[in-house]
Amino acid sequence: MSFQTASLKVESVPLEEIRRPIPPVLDHQKIDAMVSTLNGVPMASATCGIADIEAGELPPIDVFKVREQGKNYYFAFGGCHRFQAYERISKEGSKQVMVKCKILPATRKTLKVYLGGSVDQMFEDIDQQNS
Repeated sequence: MSFQTASLKVESVPLEEIRRPIPPVLDHQKIDAMVSTLNGVPMASATCGIADIEAGELPPIDVFKVREQGKNYYFAFGGCHRFQAYERISKEGSKQVMVKCKILPATRKTLKVYLGGSVDQMFEDIDQQNS
């Protein structure tokens, strides 16, 4: 959890609605530990301790929420390992996986700081996928 988002409300967002536009660099042992924790068996890895983590839960991921034309768009730039752990859990089960998120209100202009001019095309692609 970052200092900047410590006061934000935690919400659950369906995994499939969160976009990760930047490819992550991953430590698979850390992801294994997080999956184990989500499955109710807290486990540490070389880079992931289990202090202050409850079985079945991971800390929330900071997520930007852009609201346009009555639709919500979610984007995550951090929380790579937690996100991958949720993805692995979603592949193991048949139910929808909800991700604990700290929601940061944003605009397309905010996202352009991170992604440049590709933002408009990304929104078009999302809308086409959801049609």
